[in-house]
Amino acid sequence: MTDAQPSYLETKSGRRIAYHRSPGAEPGTVFLGGFMSDMQGTKAVHLEAQARAESRAFLRFDYSGHGASSGAFTDGCISDWAADAIAVIKALTQGPQILVGSSMGGWIALLIARMMPGRIAGLVTIAAAPDFTEDSMWAGFDEAQRAELLDAGQIALPSDYDAPYTITRNLIEDGRKNLVLTKPLNLPFPVRFLQGTADKDVITSVSLSLLEHASSPDMRLILVDGADHRFSDAGCLSLIDDSITEVRARAMR
Repeated sequence: MTDAQPSYLETKSGRRIAYHRSPGAEPGTVFLGGFMSDMQGTKAVHLEAQARAESRAFLRFDYSGHGASSGAFTDGCISDWAADAIAVIKALTQGPQILVGSSMGGWIALLIARMMPGRIAGLVTIAAAPDFTEDSMWAGFDEAQRAELLDAGQIALPSDYDAPYTITRNLIEDGRKNLVLTKPLNLPFPVRFLQGTADKDVITSVSLSLLEHASSPDMRLILVDGADHRFSDAGCLSLIDDSITEVRARAMR
């Protein structure tokens, strides 16, 4: 954790996005957090410290409705959070960046790859959760839950991490507009997918499907036996570091 106060970016859409940026050598790294998480998490803070130790540029931020950024979580959706990520990348970084996407951040990273591939030097995902609003949430709802969501506009789901998740109809319907596994997914840069075998939130088959579906000149899936969704113990953090280093080296060839 860090006590430093964040800086803020006012986006064209009127959202106030909190961020921490460290200057350094390019290509820099941009950390994309997960669903209902913030930039104060273990992985984000660790990667920032590692980047500073290596004098490399690094950026972490909170999506709108998350952490220190403006807005309510229940007002947001995948399109909004992807737009936030694109806004900070355009405004706060220079040249191609290495995106590190955790869980939902992996989905956001894949959307960025589709919309602005020229700004990506490489990609590292950690338990990437592409299309989870459709393939995990909606597909997992029973008839009563679907009816409640459609009629009331939202539904509360239990969480192992904090208070229950409030899932909105807008989140589900917007997610369908942003699916990445239903059409070709070209990733023209080095890619490393990291996945724990004990992850109960994003099961291993999701990463396998992503590996089979995407195309890239340099793409690997690394499975870590026993690692859970947090992927934050010392061994996992070291693997993330090594993956970023490898992606950077291959991108700069």
